Amino acid sequence: MVQLAIATGVTALATGLFLAPLSSELDDQAMHRALAIAQTTAAEPRLDDALEASRPTRNGPVQNEAERIRAATGAEYVVIMDKRGVRWSHTDPDEIGHHVSTDPSVALSGREVMQIDEGTLGRSARGKVPLRDETGKVVGAVSVGIAYESVQQRLLSTVPELLAYAGGALAVGALAAYLVSRRLQRRTHDLAFSDISALLTEREAMLHGIREGFLALDGHGRIRLMNDEAQRLLDLRAKDAGRPLADALPPGRTTDVLAGRVSGSDLLAVSGQRVLVANRMPTDDGGAVVTLRDRTELERLGRELDGTRGLIDALRAQDHEHANRLHTLLGLLELGLHEEAVEFVTQAVGVHRATAEQVTERIHDPLLAALLVGKATVATERGASLSISPDTHLPDRLIDPHSLVTVLGNLVDNALDATTGKRDARLEVTVRVEGRTAVVRVCDNGPGVPECRRAEIFTEGWTTKEPPAHGQRGIGLALVRRLAERYGGGAEVGERAGGGAVFTVTLPDALTDELPAPREEPGHDALTGTHSTASPRDTEGGRHSEDVTGAGR
Repeated sequence: MVQLAIATGVTALATGLFLAPLSSELDDQAMHRALAIAQTTAAEPRLDDALEASRPTRNGPVQNEAERIRAATGAEYVVIMDKRGVRWSHTDPDEIGHHVSTDPSVALSGREVMQIDEGTLGRSARGKVPLRDETGKVVGAVSVGIAYESVQQRLLSTVPELLAYAGGALAVGALAAYLVSRRLQRRTHDLAFSDISALLTEREAMLHGIREGFLALDGHGRIRLMNDEAQRLLDLRAKDAGRPLADALPPGRTTDVLAGRVSGSDLLAVSGQRVLVANRMPTDDGGAVVTLRDRTELERLGRELDGTRGLIDALRAQDHEHANRLHTLLGLLELGLHEEAVEFVTQAVGVHRATAEQVTERIHDPLLAALLVGKATVATERGASLSISPDTHLPDRLIDPHSLVTVLGNLVDNALDATTGKRDARLEVTVRVEGRTAVVRVCDNGPGVPECRRAEIFTEGWTTKEPPAHGQRGIGLALVRRLAERYGGGAEVGERAGGGAVFTVTLPDALTDELPAPREEPGHDALTGTHSTASPRDTEGGRHSEDVTGAGR
């Protein structure tokens, strides 16, 4: 209705603006026509002689000539007057000999006049010119009038045609308004403007109120919309809206994930010190909507949970070993072998402390160190030897230790399963850093993986072992590969020299460039719960692979 009202108003205004100058133009044309007839009449030969030689009568030569000209031109009247302003011709013969009703002084002074004026014959468009003799002397004047009703008739005759054009224009405008309205209703799903305003307000409140980051991109990769959480997680500013994503963010995996160059769901991305889980959904216009979740906040909870789980596994594995040690100690005391009992206790405590020190010497992250100590105890219980290679070195600068714990724990468990039942079962763990990339390698002397099966070993559900009654196998290695791919790395398996398998996993951007904060109570061993007076480096036994299980003693 608003569009239709606007179209009607514009049409009416355009019609009025056209009629106003048309009326003025018709008046001007009528006055020019009257002036031209008056000029032609004044130029008639012998008219000045007849004016001087005769008298103003009904059938005089001046009257006859004026009527002839009026009939020939279609003028309303042709009035010829002398210098006194007395009429010598008129359409009404009774007016001959009387003074004209309008002021003739201008024409009698020698100037021409065009005007719309009121006279004895009503309103008319007039033209007045002086009448001169052969010497140029003004002897009278000629006044010609064009009936104003004819001007109005011409104007009114154009109105129907003009209104027809205006009606056509209005119909086209109404049709265009209807089509635009229907398209607008389809695009807005028949929502009223008040509903759209309310939805926009609710959307703004929702986007800026949710704890997930939200980022909308257009078809050209420019940032169209972002909420406060997205600005915080990606270190963006409000003025970055409208900029291309590649200009607003530094190059790297995070930009590739947001731009859609990396496909998948729940993709891990690193932004500064934050670990983000990103999901990207394309839109119909070629753009995309990206949601971001901050996984960093779950890090402390993950550390506590994995530490507790590792402690439970270690205690379960040490249960039988501690029982055997206590039985041995009781036997030595009953036999009176007190010195041997003291030596046995000292050796057991020293081995446990040496195990923790050997791990923390090379693994500075407490979560990874606790995991390896627990796995070493499990390996000892299962009759295997777990050692750390001399190339191992991992500073305490991990961005997401939880993912590395998952990778390393699954690889060690897989290696333990592969060496189950072997008399001389051995595992070697290597964790090293190349720039900001973490490389994890676990090798064992088990049966290995045939080359024809290496492509499918990381497939979810694939396993060579019988599934347990309470769970499902074939998940661990698939999870390892998925975690590595989320980081932009990969997982592969090869053959170990001398027999067995070697699993290698790379995790790019797994470490931060910032140095960790200094730990409190540096002399306190968090793994054993004791205070050591010597540095772990004092127990280093050289550059050979260190056995942290104590197997074979």
